[in-house]
Amino acid sequence: MARRPLPRILTDRAPLTRGRELARTAADGAGDIFHPLITLSRGLRRLAVSGGQRWRATPQDRRAPMCFLIGACVLVVALAPYGPLLGLLAVMGAAAWAGRDHVPAPTGPDEAEATRLRVLYEALVPYFAGDGDPEPLYTYGGDWTAAFDAYEFDDDGRIVRLRLLYPAYFTDGEAAARARIEQVLHAKSGRGREYRFDWDEEANTLTLTVLEALPTDIAAQRFVTAPGETVLGFTDPESVQRTLPVTDGETARDEPPVVWRTGPRSTAPHLLILGQPGSGTTTLLRSLALQALQHGDVLIIDGGGTGEFGALAGRGGVLGVESGPSGALATLAWAAQETERRLLTANRARQAGEPAPDDIRRPLWILADRPTALAHLAAAEGRDDPQRLLQVPLRHGRAAQVTVVVAEQFDSSDLLSEPVRAHTRARVVLGPATPDEVRAVLGAAPHTTPTPVVPPGRGYARLGAGPVLRLQVPATPDPYDEATGEAHRRAVLALLPERTVPAGEQPAGRPVRMTKTFTEPATGEEAPGRAAVDEPTQEAGPPSASATGPTGGAITVHGTVRAAGAEG
Repeated sequence: MARRPLPRILTDRAPLTRGRELARTAADGAGDIFHPLITLSRGLRRLAVSGGQRWRATPQDRRAPMCFLIGACVLVVALAPYGPLLGLLAVMGAAAWAGRDHVPAPTGPDEAEATRLRVLYEALVPYFAGDGDPEPLYTYGGDWTAAFDAYEFDDDGRIVRLRLLYPAYFTDGEAAARARIEQVLHAKSGRGREYRFDWDEEANTLTLTVLEALPTDIAAQRFVTAPGETVLGFTDPESVQRTLPVTDGETARDEPPVVWRTGPRSTAPHLLILGQPGSGTTTLLRSLALQALQHGDVLIIDGGGTGEFGALAGRGGVLGVESGPSGALATLAWAAQETERRLLTANRARQAGEPAPDDIRRPLWILADRPTALAHLAAAEGRDDPQRLLQVPLRHGRAAQVTVVVAEQFDSSDLLSEPVRAHTRARVVLGPATPDEVRAVLGAAPHTTPTPVVPPGRGYARLGAGPVLRLQVPATPDPYDEATGEAHRRAVLALLPERTVPAGEQPAGRPVRMTKTFTEPATGEEAPGRAAVDEPTQEAGPPSASATGPTGGAITVHGTVRAAGAEG
């Protein structure tokens, strides 16, 4: 049989095309005509859904008053002149507003941002690509959207946050491999900013975040801390779980602090500060001294001899400010004897089942600024190294409530003694420093990139085995310096204790001769340590104070305190 041809309506596509165009045109015209009605119906539906959700969210005991209020409103509208018309217009207006078309927010990067991400993707290909990978995530000319799953840009089109995926065979456990990736991201994302890198080895993700500059306008002030807590400075909000109220003139705000805990329960009872000249190491020592004077006594060794601690000389709680080799040796010798006395007294109190006396529970702080400079001067005079006398406070200071803080410059850090390096588990690095220098001091590299310009007091801190934190030291300049601003001068002077010796009565460089008088125990036995401290020529010691001796007898302690600039 011969095949019959199909009907023309099935083979000729021209009528079908014209029909589709007519239907589309009719639909568009109907949409334009009924657009207001569609908007109103959509709005009424949304209002009804919102009202139903509000009704279901209302508790049972409040539904009756709500119904009464709605009924009263409807009655008022119905009885008011032109009320129903105005009510209908109000409902239609609300429906039209609720049913309007919402313009979707633009998603995805624009052309410039996509180009920047593509360039960054191509730069990472040599480090993340594998020769034997059947489905490589990073390839030349590949799709960058599969590797970058989250990104944010600022108003200038620069990356502020980026999360990228990397293959599982990448050696993310090696510091050198990480450093190469961080260097590439730092260079391609824009220099002059500080970046934080968070590696998640389990998920094979790397998050890059641009960090904001730490505040430099926080001046010295009374921080809300407990006894045994000292504020080293302030850091990023996501690095710590605590904030402190700070004041800036007449305004107050909360800032995340770096709190260092000292005392018998501290895992890092002593602190080492290293930095370049002018980086703020002396400023941090002044800040620590002002905070320590609230609950304890302070001994200051000014190895630089520049008089940076002259404002603290003669103040209440300041046992001495020494800047010469002989005075520093005598002061540190007394500090070692005081540490031993505290240990003996605490041991006898525990054996007797009594609480420790108050004089050994009051913290004693030893602040040494550039002790290696004094070591050179002491060697020239044929004396011992003052750092040797720090061994006893460093080793037994935690149990004796003695805290040692040593500040030194990078160029003299090799001269620090082994006890200072071994017992200072809290570390601070201030000023410009390379990641290798930070790692050598803190024991771990920072998770951020260094900035080309570092303000004074800016650096990194690590307390014991904790993480490396960014740090900004509170502005605590020398109030007697002519370059100090008036606001900072007043802030520091307001924190200084009252003077115990008027400045005009004691000439600089003249030591105050004091003696030590002991009350013998009732048994007639000689007090332990008497031969070591009952010397009439002792040249270092705290101001006059009454204490309780090891055997319970009253001891009147006197010593010699040299004014700042007495020697050196």
